[in-house]
Amino acid sequence: MSFWWCLNHGTVERSGGDELACAVIDRLGPYDTFEQAERALESTAARTAAQDARDEADDDWGTK
Repeated sequence: MSFWWCLNHGTVERSGGDELACAVIDRLGPYDTFEQAERALESTAARTAAQDARDEADDDWGTK
């Protein structure tokens, strides 16, 4: 079973044929555990910040 963070409702959803689940475009995941899904916004923000730092370093590659 996988877990997803629903961006519409701000809650964790379980996959597995749940007809009430939100559309995939409105979810983050899948995550292996409920706890990982609960921290989806934190982990996504951390990954985004790390990628932004790499992108910024790449933008400066020819100027130094």
